[in-house]
Amino acid sequence: MDLQTIWFLLWGLLWAVFFLTDGFDFGVGTLLPFVGKTDEERRIMLNSVGPVWDGNEVWLITAGGVTFAAFPKVYAVMFSSLYSALMLILFALILRGVSFEFRSKVENPRWRQVWDMANVFGSALPALLFGVAFANIFRGIPIDASGMYQGNLFTLLNPYGLLGGVLFLLMFVMHGALWLNMKTTGPVKERAAALIYKLWPVQVAVAVIFLVASWFSTRLYDNYLKHPAMFLVILLAVAGLLAIPFLHKKAKAFSAWLASAVFIAGATFFGVLGLFPYLFPSSIDPAFGLTAQNASSSPLTLKIMLIVVLLFIPVVIAYQIWTYRLFRHPITEEDLGYEEAY
Repeated sequence: MDLQTIWFLLWGLLWAVFFLTDGFDFGVGTLLPFVGKTDEERRIMLNSVGPVWDGNEVWLITAGGVTFAAFPKVYAVMFSSLYSALMLILFALILRGVSFEFRSKVENPRWRQVWDMANVFGSALPALLFGVAFANIFRGIPIDASGMYQGNLFTLLNPYGLLGGVLFLLMFVMHGALWLNMKTTGPVKERAAALIYKLWPVQVAVAVIFLVASWFSTRLYDNYLKHPAMFLVILLAVAGLLAIPFLHKKAKAFSAWLASAVFIAGATFFGVLGLFPYLFPSSIDPAFGLTAQNASSSPLTLKIMLIVVLLFIPVVIAYQIWTYRLFRHPITEEDLGYEEAY
């Protein structure tokens, strides 16, 4: 396996890890007004992600950094083509981060309501736009031979792109509901548990529609038909999705959340493996697309980066495992003596 292929797979893996970690943060924030009926309940919800949400976003920085260092041409074309969508995501993430810290600075119900809505907006919008962006990448971006984007923001809001956005939003909301079911007690846990049963059939329906739409709107299945063993990725994602209600009914909260993580990772790799060797395909002409071979850095750069990744990524993973274990207890009203972010 050459270095370009290794980095292509690492690129996909880092995005998958970001989606399955920060995904439940987005889900919890989106569910804030629907599951948390009182200020205390909303504080419990925020405290459930408080110790880990900012650590989860390290994977977004890592995925972006890998794109910049390993595939600089992709980074340049992506940020010029998807500039509006990516800036909206950035502003929403900033607003969300500020909301965690500012919410309790003033003892005023209206002040808290404003920052709660900022958290909802800063969680739901990135979830939706990440789905729109990746669905459009799966479909192909209208870039010409020089890498110039031939379209605007509304070009991305095509039916397939919006379907991808809805799928990602549902994936993250389900992931968040499963997290709340595992990490909270009382009415919040009960509402989240009931919501899982309502969300699951909708998520299944949208996932099936997305798979069918991908057959007609993308060329993702070309790789799968050439290498039938790759269908195991789709089967793994389906198995994770189907296991969620079964494990939830058995009151295996962590296992159900883990099944959701498997589904998210499988859904991400469904697209990533279908794209190979393209990272940024062109819908105008396949020859204009950016691949792992024609858009990568020099072999020396890739080799040095691989050594750095092999040394430091295990440290990041170990730190996150320690953090999750340290704050593994369910959040109760007694924990409300702390600020939401800690």
